[in-house]
Amino acid sequence: MKKTDLIYAKNDVLKGLEIGALSSDGAGIAKTKGYPIFVKDALPGDVVTAGLTKVKKDMAFARLISIEHGSSDRVKPKCDQARSCGGCVIQELSYEKQLEYKDDKVYNCLLRIGGIPAKILDAAHEAPVGMDKPWRYRNKAQYPIGRDREGRIISGFYAGRTHHIVEAEECCLNPPEFSAILRIFINFCQENGLEPYDEINDTGIVRHLLIRKAFGTGELMIMPVVKSFEAFDEKMRDRLVEALKGIPGLVTIVLNENPRKTNVILGRAERVIFGPGYITDTMKDLTFRISPSSFYQINSEQAVKIYEKAMEYASLTGNEKVYDLCCGIGTISLFFSKKASEVFGVEISERAIEDARENAKINGITNVEFTASAAEEYLPGVENISADVVVLDPPRSGMERLALDAIVKASPAKIIYIACDPATQAIDIKVFLAAGYKLSRYTVFDQFCHTSHVETVVLLTRVN
Repeated sequence: MKKTDLIYAKNDVLKGLEIGALSSDGAGIAKTKGYPIFVKDALPGDVVTAGLTKVKKDMAFARLISIEHGSSDRVKPKCDQARSCGGCVIQELSYEKQLEYKDDKVYNCLLRIGGIPAKILDAAHEAPVGMDKPWRYRNKAQYPIGRDREGRIISGFYAGRTHHIVEAEECCLNPPEFSAILRIFINFCQENGLEPYDEINDTGIVRHLLIRKAFGTGELMIMPVVKSFEAFDEKMRDRLVEALKGIPGLVTIVLNENPRKTNVILGRAERVIFGPGYITDTMKDLTFRISPSSFYQINSEQAVKIYEKAMEYASLTGNEKVYDLCCGIGTISLFFSKKASEVFGVEISERAIEDARENAKINGITNVEFTASAAEEYLPGVENISADVVVLDPPRSGMERLALDAIVKASPAKIIYIACDPATQAIDIKVFLAAGYKLSRYTVFDQFCHTSHVETVVLLTRVN
């Protein structure tokens, strides 16, 4: 099809578009002549004027110009940067409707991608779990550092699908002290002539600032990401410690080196320049040591609810062997250790496994064994593996097929799959369904309030 055959062209302005639904990434969907148009910042029930930014054979993308008639579910955003920032894409949707949207999103992935009949999904479905106060919940933030057109050093968040920094020191999802820390760091860079990294020309020194907070203890970690340790010499490190060490709750400062020309935030090398190099947090009656690059659920309050639901699904009696794959620093493993006979935690990151072992020691737990390995390499190496329950909490990309096959071969009675991407989760679940498992229960958790992302806990039980 030639461009001239398209019914619309880039920069066309369309009026009276009726938004009927939200896409998986939170854009409003309008249809005209059966042709879908995705309008950023539009909500179901809106009637809008939009300008087309990209036109394809089977769909188009557009920017919101004006709202002719607002949805009854539209609310005033708490953040002034809600539309320009690429984070809170559904902040203008009422929170009740946000939960409905995420619940429907997971349901449709399991139905259409997982191929699970609606009758089974309806029987397995449980009410979505949201937050009473869905603000200030993030325990980690990663701020890009750059310059604006006037040459000022700025920080904030990337606009959607770009690496353009939207200047915003304040974020309603982050603890308020993060903004104060960011201001101190920006001033420090300005006063000491530290050039922000330019990813196009591969020049400059300072790339990002990562801040972590342990909500249970109030401890803070600050980690600047720099292009090279040499460019951030010992004198500069001493000055940075002096500038930051008076911050209430600050426990440690770590430098991360990322010399690569890449959009990956963290590099592989770290240097502790203040404190122990980690912070300590508590969840329920457990204590956890968190290293700078270790995975830790971004929303501590919801994480506890997720782990408790996983425990409920497992229905442990005290005699079970549990395998926790992608175990990170051992949070799920240690939760399960209270009711399981034995727990085996497996994680590819050696640093995370070091933390997991230390966390078991801190909590006086002895019935957990941690191994640094990929799941697909670990499971086939265990002779006569006897798994009663397997818990999965993989990255957004899901599990490797070899790992899925190894889990099937272990034949656990129950598989509990925790996921932050319902599409990849549904793809993986198809493998288990084909191997004789059924989806028995599932719950959606709003782990990432006001964004399009969602967390799901699924229980699969062996039928044959």
